[in-house]
Amino acid sequence: MKVVTAEQMQQIDRKAADMGLTTSILMENAGRLVAEEIKKYVDNIIGRHVLILVGPGNNGGDGLVAARYLNDWGAEVNIYMCSDRSSDDNNMKLAQDRNIPVLNASDDTYLSGLEQATANSELIVDAIFGTGRSRTIDGIFQQILMKVTTAKYEKPELAIISIDLPSGLDANNGAVDPSCLSADFTVTLGYPKPGLYSFPGAEKAGKVKIVDIGIPPSLSDDIIIELLTEEWVKSAVPKRPAGANKGSFGKVLVVAGSINYIGAAYLACMGAYRVGAGLVTLCTLKNLQPILASKLTEVTYLLLPENKTGMIAPEAAAILKQHIPEYDVVLIGCGLGTNTSITQLMELLLPVLAQSCPLVLDADALNIIAEIPDWWHRLGNNVILTPHPGEMSRLTKIDLDEIQHDRLEVTRKAARDWQKIVVLKGAYTIISSPDGHTKISQEANPGLASAGTGDILSGVIAGLLAQGLSSYDAATCGVYLHAMAGNLVRHDLGDAGMLASDLLPALPRVIKSLKEH
Repeated sequence: MKVVTAEQMQQIDRKAADMGLTTSILMENAGRLVAEEIKKYVDNIIGRHVLILVGPGNNGGDGLVAARYLNDWGAEVNIYMCSDRSSDDNNMKLAQDRNIPVLNASDDTYLSGLEQATANSELIVDAIFGTGRSRTIDGIFQQILMKVTTAKYEKPELAIISIDLPSGLDANNGAVDPSCLSADFTVTLGYPKPGLYSFPGAEKAGKVKIVDIGIPPSLSDDIIIELLTEEWVKSAVPKRPAGANKGSFGKVLVVAGSINYIGAAYLACMGAYRVGAGLVTLCTLKNLQPILASKLTEVTYLLLPENKTGMIAPEAAAILKQHIPEYDVVLIGCGLGTNTSITQLMELLLPVLAQSCPLVLDADALNIIAEIPDWWHRLGNNVILTPHPGEMSRLTKIDLDEIQHDRLEVTRKAARDWQKIVVLKGAYTIISSPDGHTKISQEANPGLASAGTGDILSGVIAGLLAQGLSSYDAATCGVYLHAMAGNLVRHDLGDAGMLASDLLPALPRVIKSLKEH
């Protein structure tokens, strides 16, 4: 499922018109489909009091078409015109032919009529602005939106359904106007927009449903940003032939752990095993091995010297250089720490890592390389970086708020500039490759906002790499499996108190479900 910006949507609309799919045809399709989704949302539309807020552009036209269908199906529809429309507006004429009550904001002193209409309504359809809004909302539009927000506050059961986007939400980056509506449900038209999967916009959109309004798929062939979908993951998840052995599913070398972060090593190794890696070897401190062995019974070990502070000593680089070529994937960073010893270790390892098998860098490895000038030139291109926003800030030298303001473009630029696969973690995780291909996770689970879940994700990605997936496919498939495992745990336990280790037994269940359905 392609994800399009406001500008790309306008280009697609123009191409559709050139093919004979005029604005009026697409508007008719959009309004009918919105009405159908509203009908499903309320179960029984007959007799329901619905208020349609109609804006000046195509979004308002979609609302007028929806009003007509809802009226024909038995709803008690009222239209509130937020501004004047063209005198030859056919959809307005068709609504008037049905005697649907219409109130114009220009005739509504102090908006008292709107206030009465919202009080009498069970459902409000927001058809004021779609992707076309590009400036701050003020004047009568601001007043109308604030009135509706107040009505929702006073009557929480009042449902708000937005067409395409909640009015006031930026389609491209999720920024919101102060008067932006908070929708319960958003029916987005043709293609999803990036702003629906970036906060604070994502929170304003409520549940999102994408409807196909009849645009030929070929018109979006050049779009390389997509939603991460179950259908795609089904096609990508590694196969398990009956005649396989452990060598068939790859060997993962994990360099992780320190005296203060023992659990990170456990979680990363088990993440790789739980998605099907054939063999996982943990490179860690000699003193930690007895502790970890009691839980990591399937893992093999490569024991490394430690310094006085309980971290891996730089001398371990010689041991790692000797063994790295024996493995299909290397994962470095989980729980390593960032003191001088680890920094020296990473500096010594960079030359061999640049020539090694696929590499996953997470956590402290990212924090260390962030301090190395032009670090991306010292690593090969077969590298996956898995930063959370704070680590991304350190890597890019961009303020954290700026990163969160435009997660999509920051991630795509970083992947292009560094020539690495970049996984920007968080709600609606973004995965981008150097050639610009990008997938956006559709999941936001607050239960995953706890220590250790990122270690599992890096292990999952490494485990998929070991089984032969490309770096981009392993990263995207890993993000999906990790998110779905989180959803399973959330379903069982709720989103408070979820532990990272709860995800581990859920991972094979997700894979099993994908294969069975």
